[in-house]
Amino acid sequence: MSEYIKIEAETDDDESIMYVYTNQKLAEGTAEKYESVEAMEEGSPIAQALSLIQGIISLRIEAGDLAITRDPGSPWHSIEGDVSAVLKEFFL
Repeated sequence: MSEYIKIEAETDDDESIMYVYTNQKLAEGTAEKYESVEAMEEGSPIAQALSLIQGIISLRIEAGDLAITRDPGSPWHSIEGDVSAVLKEFFL
């Protein structure tokens, strides 16, 4: 794994989904889809790490990208900061 990870994030028009783009492979093969935190807890190592972030209610991982759905009451700035921290820790 690389010691360098580039992370870019943007929210969707409906503001309930954030897309995170990285320069690292997060999933092999087909996309991983997790419709709940419980499913994330049983998923791949990166899904398990992201399941600990408060406010995430579903996750899709494909290649180096994430699609994150949040709980409407959770602010994106907190989730985005936590996702960045988890990804950096995962790849260091």
